[in-house]
Amino acid sequence: MMQQSVGSAVSILRQQPWSLWWVQARRLSRIEIRRNLFTKRAWWIYFLAFIPAVIIFIHLIFDPHSGSNMSEDTVILAGVVQLYYVRLGIFFGCLGVFSRLIRGEMIERSIHYYLLSPVRREVILLSKFFAGAVTSVVLFGAAVIADFVLMYAGYGAAGRDFMLQGPGLGQIEAYLLIVVLACLGYGSLFLLLSLMFRNPMPGAMLLLGWEAINPVMPSLLQKFSVASYLRHLMPVSVPAEGVFALLTVETEPVAAWVAVLGLLALIALVLTYTCYRMRRLEIRYTTD
Repeated sequence: MMQQSVGSAVSILRQQPWSLWWVQARRLSRIEIRRNLFTKRAWWIYFLAFIPAVIIFIHLIFDPHSGSNMSEDTVILAGVVQLYYVRLGIFFGCLGVFSRLIRGEMIERSIHYYLLSPVRREVILLSKFFAGAVTSVVLFGAAVIADFVLMYAGYGAAGRDFMLQGPGLGQIEAYLLIVVLACLGYGSLFLLLSLMFRNPMPGAMLLLGWEAINPVMPSLLQKFSVASYLRHLMPVSVPAEGVFALLTVETEPVAAWVAVLGLLALIALVLTYTCYRMRRLEIRYTTD
């Protein structure tokens, strides 16, 4: 009986028009990527991504590593990634990108053009999610690379050796992995919130509060946080200071592959439910 059910499920999957869906998804993704990357409304997302690079560049020009060494700058860069990008920059950047994908078009009264086309709603949703992920990863990935290069550019040959032949190469790879996973994790959550609520901002603020207090929560509750998974991928630890250090609950270290798979499973679960919500989506422009 079990074999028959598995066989029927495989047969149904093989009968689906995967090639057609693939072509549709590629075309929709290209359209959405151009709309997300090259628009005047995205200027503040560029600002969120590159403002640390601007600050580092100003320090490099006017105050080139006075009283600091490479190890201190390495910890500073780790703090920029963990405390700014993961908890603020990428968070609000993904809020701006992903909340517009569906809810923004509902506000502009243009989403019905997609919904009336002969394309499955799941294909539309996943194509938009992919486009939003590409947009956010390109912007914040490029920004982190710029931060990394500018941070060590003032050290001359020693900085180049650190970046290309020393531990710096492994650190930037870890930072880029964190950026990718953060964009996917927060993006999937904000895409779901935009389908559930007319105004996703209150839900986003609750999520921001949860991410902020998560380090002081019990270890079991820390698993329900995007930032908690990413913390285990940091190549350089950022020590907590002050009262926050006393309240922080230390968890057992988790292998990098476990953290990656755990976050990917969370993303897949959120996207699955988001596709379900997309199938049941009804457009009423008089209320939406």
